[in-house]
Order: sequence, then structure tokens, then C-alpha cells
Amino acid sequence: MNESLQVKKVLNNNVVIVTDFSGNERIVIGKGIGFAKKQGESISHEQVDKLFVLKNENEQEQYKTLLSYIEEDTVELINDVIVHIGNRFENDLNEHIHVALTDHIAFAIKRLQQGLDIKNPFLTETQTLYPKEYTVAEEVIEVINKSLQIHLPEGEVGFVALHIHSAITNKSVRDIKKHSQLINTLMEMIRHSLDITIDTKSINYLRLVRHLRHAIERISAGDIMEEQEKLAKVLKEEYPVCYNLAWKLIKVMQNTLSKPVPHAEAVYLTMHLQRLSRYDN
Repeated sequence: MNESLQVKKVLNNNVVIVTDFSGNERIVIGKGIGFAKKQGESISHEQVDKLFVLKNENEQEQYKTLLSYIEEDTVELINDVIVHIGNRFENDLNEHIHVALTDHIAFAIKRLQQGLDIKNPFLTETQTLYPKEYTVAEEVIEVINKSLQIHLPEGEVGFVALHIHSAITNKSVRDIKKHSQLINTLMEMIRHSLDITIDTKSINYLRLVRHLRHAIERISAGDIMEEQEKLAKVLKEEYPVCYNLAWKLIKVMQNTLSKPVPHAEAVYLTMHLQRLSRYDN
């Protein structure tokens, strides 16, 4: 951004409502940006480049609502970890992270104070699918715990990782959670159907989970896959248990995503399942 902004209202030391040169209202977020600022003052080009600007009107209204019931120190801390997230990935974050992550962390802290604990059912799958996001989320939770002298549970690392993935990919947290939950459901079906204990650190588990993730993305996007009729016939004869399970998994994916799944998916799933049942059993 190479334009100056004019202060309209100071919400707190770190959040200011401004107007740009076109008269559009924005919310700017930055450490100490609101300190001693008065209405009508300008924010310089140098300062603007270091700030995070909320441009979407809906995001602005949601963020203002959050500020009304979250302590300023907590807001500042969350802004600091968002800056850390941006630095670790070295790319722009979707502005929604300021609303979504602030809301999530504030609610997690409140639950903790009330003695409540929400379990994260797809923690392992999240760590497998988004390893870098998970590592950065661990750093975020560690900073929050140390700063506020609290102990957010490990499950929060997984939730924060999903928010990070959403911010760097511009995908909705809702869809990411839906897909993670679907993968968790599919893995539980696999464990039960094959009656195996899966080593979640094994290469075959990692390959299967990542295949499921890409398969869900392909199905959601409506991508077409080349049919593998000859190979499908061989796999059906050689590995009937895994082949039949693959089709059960496909039906669950179809019902959950409300999208058709290419028949070729049965071939790839069968091969992954066969390797998993052979080496992880």
C-alpha cells in the first residue's frame, strides 16, 4: 500500500479505524498504531507498510464486535502471533485470520477458564496433512501459554493449524474442517474394516492420508481421472477385501461431498489399502 490513511477513530492502542484517499473506511492493525493518535491525523507511508489492513466490510464489523468483549492485551498478543505466522510463511495472509483466529483463541481461553475441554478428533490427521502449519501452530500455542500463564490443550494446536492453512491458501476454515473430519471418518472405517492398528508415523499411513486429501480436493473440483479398467479387474481379483473397502470409502466421500467420484479412485485406494494392511498389520 502506497497511500496515506487518515485516522477516523482509535479503537485501542493497536487498532484504528481510518479512511483512505478514496474515502473508504478501513481498519488498520499494528503494534502501538493507536497510541496518542487523534481523529484527523495521518498515518505515514512508512507506517502503513508495516500494518495489516482489513478492507472487507463484513470482516471489519466482525472484528469490531470481537474487540468489544476481548481484553486489549489478548488482542495484542493474538496480533503478535499472526505477525509471527506471516513471517514464518513469508506470504500474505487472508485478512479473515484476524477475525477467525482472534475469535477462536479468545473462546478457547474462556473454555479453559470454565474448566471445559473440547476434544480434537482429527489431530493426528491434521499433523500429517499440514506439517508446517502444525509446527507453527505449536509455536503459537507455546507463546500464548507462556504469555498468559495458561495451558491450552494439545488439541488447540490442531485447530490453530487449520486456521493457518486457511489463511495461507484462501480456503474456508469450514471446508478444511469438513475435509479433515471426512478423512478421520475414512481412517476409522479402514481401521475397523481391516482390523489393524495403524502406525501413524509409517510411510504407508502418510501416503494414504495425503492421497485422501488430494482425492477430496480433486473430487471437490470435479477433476476427471483416466479410467483404469484392466488394473481394476486385477486388483478386484487379487485383493477383494481392500477393493470392496475402497468402494465403501468412495460411497462415503460421494455422500459427504455431494460429488461423483471417478471409478479410477477405487484402483488407487485399493493399492494404498493393500500396502497399509500388509505392512502396518
